[in-house]
Amino acid sequence: MRRVPGCTTTLALAALLTAWALPAWAGPGEDREALQAELARQAPELRPEVLGLALRAEARARAEGRGAKRILAVIDYSRPSTTRRLWIFDLGRRRLLFHELVAHGKGSGENLATRFSNRGRSLASSLGLFEAGATYQGKHGLSLKLLGLEPGFNDRAERRAIVIHGADYVSREFARVHGRLGRSWGCPAVRPEVARALIEALANGGLVFVYYPDERWLARSRYL
Repeated sequence: MRRVPGCTTTLALAALLTAWALPAWAGPGEDREALQAELARQAPELRPEVLGLALRAEARARAEGRGAKRILAVIDYSRPSTTRRLWIFDLGRRRLLFHELVAHGKGSGENLATRFSNRGRSLASSLGLFEAGATYQGKHGLSLKLLGLEPGFNDRAERRAIVIHGADYVSREFARVHGRLGRSWGCPAVRPEVARALIEALANGGLVFVYYPDERWLARSRYL
């Protein structure tokens, strides 16, 4: 597991983020600037550079034949767990579908996630782009398998059983009492009340982009 810096990044990293956030993505005939502008209008709390990176990754994955469903989830783990840091967009309709709380792994930190890992038994969240697979009934009810698309960063997600599921420790009340959400074993867990609808929206072809200003991942990601 590696420890990565907090949300204050170097000037060099900030410059990279600015460059990558430029709208050099989107498919043929798609007005990429208008797409990003409309999504940003509906999700004002999502930083433009993070949205830009997510859309770039989505377009590059789609060029590989992935993400045909055009549903994109964006998780910004640089934000505290007590804030809504998960957004799910229908890119085809240019609509925000969900803006939700999401937990990180026990191995990643307390209220703030600062550590990420691709290793088994780390109990940490992983960074990068995932493709949503099939659903199944697990100990947390309906759950969604995730395929990690980035070697060295999240490609062990399946063997680690990193999935999206509902959890009762993801709630405003839990955060009020404990000062943070509960934590998973690395899974992006969500409120039970929205889990089914959220999972069904992403299942079988949606993409999940998990962000943190980790210089190593930003420099080496195959999708950025």
